[in-house]
Amino acid sequence: MKLRLQLFEFEDLPWFPRVVRAGMMDYLRFMISTLGTYQPIVPLLRDALHATHQTQLLELCAGAGGGTEGVLRTLQATGLPAAQVTLTDLYPQPAAWQLLAARTPGLSYAPAAVDATAVPPGLPGFRTVFSAFHHFPPPLAEALLADAVRQGAGIGVFEGAGKHWLEILLAWTVLPVAQLLVTPFIRPFRLSRLLLTYVVPLIPLFTLWDGTVSILRMYPPAQLLALAHRADPQGRFRWQAGKVRHWWGPQVTYLIGVPADN
Repeated sequence: MKLRLQLFEFEDLPWFPRVVRAGMMDYLRFMISTLGTYQPIVPLLRDALHATHQTQLLELCAGAGGGTEGVLRTLQATGLPAAQVTLTDLYPQPAAWQLLAARTPGLSYAPAAVDATAVPPGLPGFRTVFSAFHHFPPPLAEALLADAVRQGAGIGVFEGAGKHWLEILLAWTVLPVAQLLVTPFIRPFRLSRLLLTYVVPLIPLFTLWDGTVSILRMYPPAQLLALAHRADPQGRFRWQAGKVRHWWGPQVTYLIGVPADN
């Protein structure tokens, strides 16, 4: 699918209820972690960390931290035992992050809001963006990448889909059923999550809309490279983009940039 539509997602809207947003993010984290969605990109990320002589990851737009825990553990077990990650977001979710930090050595978080297009210099590390880059329209996407170039921080952008029509079909058929089945097992437990899933089903309905729009808003690899080159007109970074496939079928779309002098 080469089509990209700049539609809106409810979770992006400043007036959107935090309790509903948190429920949606908790579900996304649970599914990404359970399915190991981002495991296929670990070798790419490990190579980028070696190239930049880094062991610290700075995750931007972390949401509820979906996938981060598994990626960090795999990095630590496959050649980077000192790997660490700091979670950040414009809308921090300390309740979800505390749970991850308590059970995951090397995982921490910044409690203050962090703008991914203007990261404070006091937050170092190789930057990652999981499942969130599609939220940024082209000017802001370029600004996010340009800020990494300006500060000399390597960056990896990862989207847990290959941008196919079949993924939209799954979003409308299989995933809503899965959400109803798994919600009681999501931690930390929240009564509000149960009420807003089974009594007043706002979380499933908004998840259905936002999940569909996420795929339509995704940048395919060619567009990711075009954004990167506009954000880095002087060619200070080496960029690569593409897709990798999970062993059970789904794809992950990625863009990785590292300083050219590394």
